[in-house]
Amino acid sequence: MKKTLVTLAALATLSLGAAAQDTKVAVGMSGWTGFAPLTLAKEAGLFKKHGLDVTIKKIPQKDRHLAIASGDIQCAATTVETWIVWNANGVATTQIFQLDKSFGADGMVVKPGITKITDLKGKTVAASAPGTAPYFTLAWMLKKNGLTMKDVTVVNLEPQAAANAMIAGTSGIDAAMTYEPFLSAVRERPEAGRILATTLDYPMIMDTFGCTPKFLAENPKAAKALADGYFDAVAMIAAEPKKSFEIMGADVKQPADKFEASQKFLRWQDRAANQKFFAGEHAAFSREAAALLLEAGIIKAVPDLSKLADTQFIK
Repeated sequence: MKKTLVTLAALATLSLGAAAQDTKVAVGMSGWTGFAPLTLAKEAGLFKKHGLDVTIKKIPQKDRHLAIASGDIQCAATTVETWIVWNANGVATTQIFQLDKSFGADGMVVKPGITKITDLKGKTVAASAPGTAPYFTLAWMLKKNGLTMKDVTVVNLEPQAAANAMIAGTSGIDAAMTYEPFLSAVRERPEAGRILATTLDYPMIMDTFGCTPKFLAENPKAAKALADGYFDAVAMIAAEPKKSFEIMGADVKQPADKFEASQKFLRWQDRAANQKFFAGEHAAFSREAAALLLEAGIIKAVPDLSKLADTQFIK
């Protein structure tokens, strides 16, 4: 009996030791549909399988860099151009894998009477703060149509609030920038306005995952595990879609069928797609994005773009 107790105690110690080896990492993100595989990787135990103890914190994009700078989180998910803004403002971060590409999941909603983007001159647009994806999307769409941010008045509303403002018919707001799952709420209420343009018309929203250089230098195995856990989640979505959509939908208070509908407007990127993306497209887009960010006054200088990504973890 004594020997059995000793053996059990030893096993318990080993178990505790194994649990203690899990690398803790806090990740900042939003309820954007494209980030959902990160939630799936956590909730389905995929990160845990790779030796990670992940905490996901829902932080608005406009505040995510502050959480990184304070040390509250070590990693985050956001759009490619946002990493440029963060680094330009002294928040050193490095992208390590791509999450998704938007295929109509981000868009501009307008009130009746506005039929083209040039009609927005002198109008008021609801969009999140400078340095965020909705603000950048607005700047991008305006530039492609010969306008600048100076041609419109921007009211800062987060994507869900912006969509709700359009649905409610809020006076004084002529257009709004939002994304899934909130864009689908507008799709279901055509009387509130219409979707004038999306990333199908302007393919420029691409999300990536990154961490601080300090975290990556001190935890290279954990960085690889984060990428592997994400790729496992993408594989699980293909193999077990119903279960996956239930888990991911629950996080944003959507039933599985609603979540499944919203994810049809984007493409999650597997390992092969990541390797292709970082082989050239990432650098080319970053250069064009940096030029627009500079022109729009969002950044005052372009950071070293060659240091914004580390591809060793997607091999």
